[in-house]
Amino acid sequence: MKHLIIIAIVLVSAATSAQTNFEKGMQKAFALWGENKWTEAEQMFERIAAAEPNEWLPNYYIAQMNSLKTWPEKDPQKVKAQLDKAQEYLNTAMGLQKDNADLLVMQAQIYTNWVAFDGMTYGMKYSAKINELYNQAYKLSSENPMVVLGRAEWNMGSAKYFGKDTKPYCEEVEKSIELFANFKPETPFHPNWGKERAAEVLASCKE
Repeated sequence: MKHLIIIAIVLVSAATSAQTNFEKGMQKAFALWGENKWTEAEQMFERIAAAEPNEWLPNYYIAQMNSLKTWPEKDPQKVKAQLDKAQEYLNTAMGLQKDNADLLVMQAQIYTNWVAFDGMTYGMKYSAKINELYNQAYKLSSENPMVVLGRAEWNMGSAKYFGKDTKPYCEEVEKSIELFANFKPETPFHPNWGKERAAEVLASCKE
């Protein structure tokens, strides 16, 4: 047993040493984010993005973090600064990746946050674009649970706003949960979020 443990330690050490700086940096950034150290995590993603100009993932996560930070924020100037930063880094990611469903979903979410913040100003401006982005993402990757969930949740919100039945979209959320069960991201660093959110939305459907 002791011999097997030593071999395992050697293998883990070899795997760690074989990691690229990009992989080590991404792991550290996710670890910081997992510890709720948002500022440190974002700064780490920024350093990776600067050091690895051909990698779209750190730019994606900077966009996602700034998009998420606007949810509880009430200060218009802070919301604008966060969403502008999210858009800036998403634009960089989109310049590196064409026809990427994850990036289209992120763009839809950034627009959605503008609408949620000030529906009178941004509802007419972005609603049709959000529909288009989700439909485009769905055509590219209909088996991506984050695409299915995002599209369903947006359509559900629209249906509620106009007093329409949300049941068809609840079924889509249920489908996303099934997709999450078998979803395998391309690497440990590729987008893989939303399973818990899907469960929350589905539970609200049954209330």
